Amino acid sequence: MAGSTVPSKVQESPEGDDVARRLLGSAAQLAYDPATEVDWETPLDKEFHGASPEWCSLYGTAYWAELTEAQRKELTRQEAASVASTGIWFEMILQQMVLRDIYMKNPAGAEFQWALTEIAEECRHSIMFARGAQKLGAPHYRPRRAVMELGRAFKTLAFGEAAYAAILVAEEVLDVMQRDWMRDERVVPFVRTINNIHVVEESRHMKFARDETLKRLEGAGWARRQINAFVVAVASYFIVTSMVNPEVYRKAGLDKRRALAAAKSNAHHKSMMRSSCSGLMDFLASARLLTKPALAFYKRANLI
Repeated sequence: MAGSTVPSKVQESPEGDDVARRLLGSAAQLAYDPATEVDWETPLDKEFHGASPEWCSLYGTAYWAELTEAQRKELTRQEAASVASTGIWFEMILQQMVLRDIYMKNPAGAEFQWALTEIAEECRHSIMFARGAQKLGAPHYRPRRAVMELGRAFKTLAFGEAAYAAILVAEEVLDVMQRDWMRDERVVPFVRTINNIHVVEESRHMKFARDETLKRLEGAGWARRQINAFVVAVASYFIVTSMVNPEVYRKAGLDKRRALAAAKSNAHHKSMMRSSCSGLMDFLASARLLTKPALAFYKRANLI
């Protein structure tokens, strides 16, 4: 494990924050360098899945039952690569929002230094995901053009609790599935390592996002909560529904139209998403960000 470049002690300042100082300490003690931690040299072993089969969008459907074991493994590899590609897309949005948020803050403060540490970790994660998708034999998956443009607008306009709550949703959804993948011996070893690195380091990012969301909401009125709850829910919907690119089915040698229909009606996958996000929904409810309009989008994304 490679040591983090952040200092073990952070200069005290009026803008210093206890949570940020603790996270800096954690990053100094526990940080990974994917370039050396992940086995990039060993050729891909196609006897392994790319993700836990239970998380596959077709698992439990009649179409899944018809697939050969080789087809199932290839599909999970393509879906894992698609999730990684979506992760890269949102991590780029995250980095820009965080940089904009700290632009005028005191560089000597713990919050400023933690934000840069988080961005450094996200940069490593994006490179790690890109190399992982490439090793899985996947093409360059990306969200639809319209979603990419919505993301461009969101990263430019979102601020405060809207930015941090959206960051939290994206990170939590990835976290719950990757915790399963990293423990699953059916998953190819290098992907398990990638998931472990991401889970460990993202736990710090989620702590910061939760803390910032609550901090920014202090004193927020009804109208502000309504607007930001809606913005976060819409952003969450597009993030979650972009995780599995429709082209994964074609790449895995499946009938794309039939696979899309099966995935859309897959009760098992919807249940997995809902159960894994119960803690996240509890947090949003406690922050009073589960308004009626927001709930409609979370339900459409099968998060509640």
